[in-house]
Amino acid sequence: MLSLRLQRVGRKHDPSYRIVATDSRSGPKTNKHVAILGHYDAIRKTTKINDPEEVKKYLGFGAKVTDTLYNIFVSEGIIEGKKKNVLPKKSPIIDEEALAREAEEKAAAEAAAQAEAEAAQAAEQEAAEAPAEEEAPVEEEAAPAEESTEEAPEEAVAEESTPADDQEEEKKD
Repeated sequence: MLSLRLQRVGRKHDPSYRIVATDSRSGPKTNKHVAILGHYDAIRKTTKINDPEEVKKYLGFGAKVTDTLYNIFVSEGIIEGKKKNVLPKKSPIIDEEALAREAEEKAAAEAAAQAEAEAAQAAEQEAAEAPAEEEAPVEEEAAPAEESTEEAPEEAVAEESTPADDQEEEKKD
C-alpha cells in the first residue's frame, strides 16, 4: 500500500522533512521511497511542493496521507477540506478565525449594551431636568388619596376632644 509521509532529514534541534511517497511497509528512514514530492521546514514554516499534480496523482491511486501532511496539503491548496487535529486529545486545535468572530461578536454586544446604557442615562437626565412638569400630576393624584386618609383621623380627633380643641371651638363661636 502506498502512503505519503514526512521523512526527517534535518539535524538535531533543526527539524526539516522530505515529503515522500513510499510503501507503507517500509520505514521512513530506509530511503526506499517511490518519489520525493517536496520538502517542509518545521522551524521556518516553509513548504515547497515540487509538483502538485503528482501529489494529486498519488492521492488518486489511493495513497494514504498522514494527518500532518494532510494539513500541509490543505494549507497549500492541494486538497480542499478542514484541517485535522494532530495534537493530543487534551489540547484541541485552536481555530483562530472562530476566536476572531467571537471577539467581534463580544465587541458588538458590548457596544450595544453601552449604547443602551447611554440612552438610559440620557432619559434619566431628561427626567431630572423637567421634574416640575412630571411631579405636578403626581401630587394631584396623591392628593385625593391623602384626603380620604385624613378624614378618618379628623373623625377620631372629633370623638376625642382635647382641652386645646375645646378652646378653639369656643373662639369660633
